[in-house]
Amino acid sequence: MATFTDVAALIPTLCGRLVDGADADLARASMMLMTDADVVKILEETAALAKQVEQIQVLAAGVVALRSNRERGHSGLSQSRGHRSAAALIQDVTGSTKADANRKVRVGEALVDEPSATQPAGDEHANGGRPTEGPWYQPLRDALRDSRLTSSQFDAIRRGLGDPPEIGDDASGDATDAEARAQAHEEARAAWRQASEHLIGEAAERTVEELWQAARTVRDLLDPEGAEARFLERFEKRSFRTYRGQDGQKRASMTLDDEGDLFIETLLAAAMRPRRGGPRFVDADEKERAASLADDPRTNDQLSYDLVLDVLRAGMLADSETVFGTRQAGVRLVQVMDADGNAEHVVHSEDHLVSVPGAVAEQHMCDSGFVPVTVDACGNPLDVGREQRLFTPKQRIGLAIRDGGCRWLGCDRPASYCEAHHIDEWKRDQGRTDIDRGILLCRYHHMTLHHGEWRITRRGKDDFVLHHRSGETYAMRPRAALSYAWGGIDPPPKRFRPAA
Repeated sequence: MATFTDVAALIPTLCGRLVDGADADLARASMMLMTDADVVKILEETAALAKQVEQIQVLAAGVVALRSNRERGHSGLSQSRGHRSAAALIQDVTGSTKADANRKVRVGEALVDEPSATQPAGDEHANGGRPTEGPWYQPLRDALRDSRLTSSQFDAIRRGLGDPPEIGDDASGDATDAEARAQAHEEARAAWRQASEHLIGEAAERTVEELWQAARTVRDLLDPEGAEARFLERFEKRSFRTYRGQDGQKRASMTLDDEGDLFIETLLAAAMRPRRGGPRFVDADEKERAASLADDPRTNDQLSYDLVLDVLRAGMLADSETVFGTRQAGVRLVQVMDADGNAEHVVHSEDHLVSVPGAVAEQHMCDSGFVPVTVDACGNPLDVGREQRLFTPKQRIGLAIRDGGCRWLGCDRPASYCEAHHIDEWKRDQGRTDIDRGILLCRYHHMTLHHGEWRITRRGKDDFVLHHRSGETYAMRPRAALSYAWGGIDPPPKRFRPAA
């Protein structure tokens, strides 16, 4: 078994700074004397090392799962050691949670799976006799092996995208022969492979939760009929129940469908923005309310509880300004329409980019109307000009549609929590209040930009670029789900119809 010093020797910045037999206390004392840059470098080096160790661990988990399959019965590896499943054995050995052990099994199985096992029956000649490229998620496997993905990121993308739909006979128009069906299957796998590559490119800038949501939204955009079926399946699982705990206090448990999830999230966001890091630039009345909420002695959970009860009491007659401040809580959906006026079958929410069937948008339009926004293939809305200093409400809608939230690298704040930033100074650069020259940033990153060592530039309609005073630059790329929604990828995404 490797000692603490053996492991430390694998970390370049720490190597040689510890004596033989050193422990965590000596390492802490040594790092306390290091510069900030060295401490951050150690963090980066240990993260890289952890990815390598994790890869070996998930490979071992995959082999354990393969040797513990149902066909082996009680002679399987896990069962022979007294465990019901591979996940149970892994949890016992690693001391991880049940969810983490199950994730290791899923990722491990995907890594040890043979490509031929994923190829549909009758599809041996789909590539015209050329060697198979492996399963559609082969780019994910390669990225994990190259340490471009962690196992958590791999699992989020893999689960979010799911598997390509089984294409029906009518998916290729009038083609009915097996060769045409095989070609349709291959096109679907190629689309899923391309989506996985795009999401791998975002992994370094997005949280695991964001990657999963983006993968799910992209899947729904590629498979609109399957999206509706999944939406209805989750709708059937909705529930609300109350029960008493052992202490006698009444509790509640709620399983939300997609619409309910969006409604609850936007309701809480509208009322809790000052506590959660919402916009600062508000009028005097809202500023006073925000200060009052920030000073409120109640916890966030207590405030959320009281808000939900207030809404239930008020019902449909709630005074939105009293309950929510200047912006009433509500779900804003984005529906893409082509130049001929044909609407896509899948829409997404302005906040969090959650996908729902188009019928949901039509239902909401009957109740609350809609705001038309004309955009190009990259989601860039039209400009308004220099008539005023601040962005108008309609321009902010355009920015929300294009950006989907804070564009700062790695930030997951939704559009409703963001402020519109002019990348050109109003006075110094004679900056215009154009959407092309504006970008959404959350309150924290907006303050970081104005008070730190950063600036943002943009050439034409290219990606925004974040510059640090040190000379480092970072591309502020749009979210993958939005690129798919606008068709702004090359080649444009194709929509697939599953078998009936």
